[in-house]
Amino acid sequence: MRELYGIEASPQLISTVTDAVLEEVGRWQARPLDAVYAIVFFDALRVKMRDEGTVRNKAVYLAIGVTPDGRKDVLGIWIEQTEGAKFWMRVMSELKNRGVNDILIAVVDGLKGFPDAITAVFPQTQVQTCIVHLLRNSMDYAGWKDRKPIATALKTVYRAVDAQAAAAALTEFEDSPWGQKYRRSPRPGAATGPR
Repeated sequence: MRELYGIEASPQLISTVTDAVLEEVGRWQARPLDAVYAIVFFDALRVKMRDEGTVRNKAVYLAIGVTPDGRKDVLGIWIEQTEGAKFWMRVMSELKNRGVNDILIAVVDGLKGFPDAITAVFPQTQVQTCIVHLLRNSMDYAGWKDRKPIATALKTVYRAVDAQAAAAALTEFEDSPWGQKYRRSPRPGAATGPR
């Protein structure tokens, strides 16, 4: 507080402020949600947090929904020790209990078991791997010094206006020097692409 705002804040003041907003946060976390979301982005961030006097790495789970009319809504934020498909299953059940009946497209990272956790609760949902995660996964097969130019070359694939343009861009990439050098690499997104 001193560094950011130039004011002193005692531990008691922080506790008082926290207690004052805790009830409001609880209401926000339990609020009813829309019945349908066109897209929901699910991800977890690794964050250092103070917990019982010790700084620990924790997973902060996020669910950000986009309604059919284009409005963005933070559906929830959860904190857990690690990221795992079992916890995501609990998140899906909570969203269902709060009124979500359908998610058209769920955008996720490549976490094993995550698509199954989603479709167990929302069976009609199309699960799509996030483009950023697809690019990261594609880079796993490239040497460090080659990653930046390969990422630049792959942008034409991921920025294509439709599937046909993406397929043409991918063929062009495969025929390029980068595609020839890393010919044994799976096609970007092949292992983690849309279901």
